[in-house]
Amino acid sequence: MAWKTLDDMELSGKVVLTRVDINVPVEAGKVTDATRIERIAPTVKDILAKGGKPVLLAHFGRPKGKVVPEMSLRMTLPALEKVLGVPVAFAEDCVGDVAEKAIADLPPGSVLLLENTRFHAEEEKNDPAFAKAMAAIGDVYCNDAFSAAHRAHASTEGIARLLPACAGRLMQAELSALEKALGAPERPVVAVVGGAKVSTKLELLGNLIDKVDSIVIGGGMANTFLAAQGIDVGKSLCEHDMTGTAQEIMAKSEAANCTLVLPTDVVIAREFKANAPHEIVAANACPADAMILDAGPATIAQIALVFEAAKTIVWNGPLGAFEIAPFNAATDAAAKRAAALTKAGRVLTVAGGGDTVAALNASGAAEDFTYVSTAGGAFLEWLEGKVLPGVAALEQS
Repeated sequence: MAWKTLDDMELSGKVVLTRVDINVPVEAGKVTDATRIERIAPTVKDILAKGGKPVLLAHFGRPKGKVVPEMSLRMTLPALEKVLGVPVAFAEDCVGDVAEKAIADLPPGSVLLLENTRFHAEEEKNDPAFAKAMAAIGDVYCNDAFSAAHRAHASTEGIARLLPACAGRLMQAELSALEKALGAPERPVVAVVGGAKVSTKLELLGNLIDKVDSIVIGGGMANTFLAAQGIDVGKSLCEHDMTGTAQEIMAKSEAANCTLVLPTDVVIAREFKANAPHEIVAANACPADAMILDAGPATIAQIALVFEAAKTIVWNGPLGAFEIAPFNAATDAAAKRAAALTKAGRVLTVAGGGDTVAALNASGAAEDFTYVSTAGGAFLEWLEGKVLPGVAALEQS
């Protein structure tokens, strides 16, 4: 672990510029889901307990460097105060005199939220002068926004090089979970890779082949791999122009001794709607007028056996059209099996990215996974083996 945590920092009397992700859903000016706010609470409370002044840096939406009133972070104040249980003050800017005065006026035991960093065009450009102006108002930098760590912005990367820097509790948990899952995992390691398109997961599959023992492929992606084997997938979602690439992936996985688990039976329907008439057929027996919408029971049983032998499971993407019944069956069953094995202490499970969180929540299995990341793009880029600027800056701090 090359980065520091809050435990390594002296915070008493210090202004702790804390980068958080509170880019939460809002309707009619009110926060409708406070999950991201709840996840930063341990960091903020620890800073307060150590005598520090938590000053929150965050973005909201895509204002593209302009002040957009509807994207002001002010609307998150009631939710922040409710979750944190302390007064939260607000400053109309994240740099300069306005921010400095708000920090000077902040009563002990309170939190300060600075206005949307993206109201400044210099933020996304990672402008050195802007990062310096931001750093000038604080004593210590704490990054608790893993979800923004794949962005080289002033508040995620630039500032970390200018102040004593550490990871917040959420960032620490995320990085620790990922390290256990792929950095130094207990084997065998199984990756579940689902979703609609092979083309969006090429880098992910390329990186995983050399790091895991098995890859379970599901969703529309699996149809492309079936087609690559000369199987007719009817009207299924399938990237026929990617079958050559799928063949290359199959060859690479064989050379690397990484087993690809593809559907042996599938659930088909003639229309894509909830409770549409459907049937189970062999993976190579999809009628020309039907579409594959989920993996079948024999495939679910096969996945369960792969999970039984695993010590680590990394999950990204659903196994079928999980949004509508009954095509959520494979995702739900596999998720529940992984969750049960985790609860029994037999496997470490780390999941995240895209529809994964929604799929695991829908199955009711998420709470029993070892770690479920809400980071989306950053989680996916980490799985792809890419360097995340926000993490690299902490390591070099």
